[in-house]
Amino acid sequence: MEIPQTLHKRIESCADHVFQGLIPNWVNHGFTNTGHSLESLTLDWQPNPVGRVRLLTQCRQLYTLSHATRLGLVSGYDTHISNLFNAIIELYFVDDRWIFSRNDDMTILDTQSDAYALAFVMLSFSHYFMLTKDERALTFIEQTDQFLDQRMRHPNGGFYEAFPLDGQTVRRQNPHMHLLEGFVAAFEATQAEKYVARISEICSLAEQYFVEPKTCTLREFFNADLSLDVKTGHLVEPGHHFEWVWLLHQTYRITGRKQDLELAKQLWQVATTHGMSTNGGIVNSMDGNTFQIVDADKRIWPITEYLKACCVAELDENERCDRLESALSFLQTYYFIDRGRWIEYLDANNQSKGFPLPGTTGYHIFLGLAEVLKWRDS
Repeated sequence: MEIPQTLHKRIESCADHVFQGLIPNWVNHGFTNTGHSLESLTLDWQPNPVGRVRLLTQCRQLYTLSHATRLGLVSGYDTHISNLFNAIIELYFVDDRWIFSRNDDMTILDTQSDAYALAFVMLSFSHYFMLTKDERALTFIEQTDQFLDQRMRHPNGGFYEAFPLDGQTVRRQNPHMHLLEGFVAAFEATQAEKYVARISEICSLAEQYFVEPKTCTLREFFNADLSLDVKTGHLVEPGHHFEWVWLLHQTYRITGRKQDLELAKQLWQVATTHGMSTNGGIVNSMDGNTFQIVDADKRIWPITEYLKACCVAELDENERCDRLESALSFLQTYYFIDRGRWIEYLDANNQSKGFPLPGTTGYHIFLGLAEVLKWRDS
């Protein structure tokens, strides 16, 4: 079908905000002379020290610049990308493993190897390699995968939260979701069959443990044996439902596991039925047992994940266009402000909570719009 002209204009306007505003301004104001990214900026693009500079933030910036450049959505950042890649290795690969964070003065802060952050090493280095063919990236992808496989595997399935290992820590689905994303990218970069096995393994964890079968809700917090945590096992984040919907469509292209598409349908149905606010946007969290809203505030990232899910979900094309138009309109009205800036956090009444600009959020906004452009042009 032909895409409505109003939706065309909305897509173009939002894409301009990201690719002519957000990304150039972050590079201009958020990158240091030594090549790494700041952790946070104020709403007027000034440095906003928060007491740590994480590996995660560097990798999300490297991923965003590398992938956006590969897609032809931005250009002219080759030097920044190269310098950032080198800075990540020099600053965060210490004693043959990745550390979590440095202080604002870039002295070492936290030496844990965090599974969530390692997922973004896999993701960003894979896209960096696909852009540059710099084979150092392949070496680190392989080392990171081996570290996860040999040092961080949990005996009850999946991975520990961090190394050194702590068996008492509450386990989360979230690092596994991003490891899945990282393994998909690693497969795309290397075509190595072992990543197909990694992908299938995490999808099976979702099917068996992360998604509660009675309610088809994706749970967040678990005990060591992946039974639900007593205090927090009821919590559900609709944004993660949408993130998994999109990811399961990516994994299906690689593994052909039809059950992943069925799970994606179930997650989509629950999140669109119970996780979307009556006054627009997507709530932060709800109770997976009762579907009652727990946190009615609205971070920006869930709606960008909803955009991605809208592009792949099995929908009538008129409904898809309506959903995309509505979501992009909400983004422009309540989240996007001039010069590529954004509101990170809305309250339940869609009022800004005055949050600064985290260096990790551009990754969500970039990929949400990139997927909409890919759908439009397909």
